Amino acid sequence: MKLIVAIVQDKDSNRLSSALVKENFRATKLASTGGFLRAGNTTFMIGVDDNQVESVMNVIRNSCKVREQLVTPVTPMSGTTDSYLPLPVEVQVGGATVFVLPVERFEHF
Repeated sequence: MKLIVAIVQDKDSNRLSSALVKENFRATKLASTGGFLRAGNTTFMIGVDDNQVESVMNVIRNSCKVREQLVTPVTPMSGTTDSYLPLPVEVQVGGATVFVLPVERFEHF
């Protein structure tokens, strides 16, 4: 048995949730926040048998897309800010960060 932990951008959350339900995979959704962009994410916890891991990975891969976004860097906290004018930079956001963990024991009550 495996526990799949998938962290996805909020924009992909509903699409992934619907796709998991359609493929009969159960998931627990948790609200989370990314450290880099400080933007909303959703963390999915999905328990599956070993032979179902690739099927879930395909659902995640097809539901979560990488896209470009302009962000303005955070102003430094120390030093002078007189000469610091943050310019927007383009970064990749979206997609999914996925961890597949072994489960030693699983019980459902």
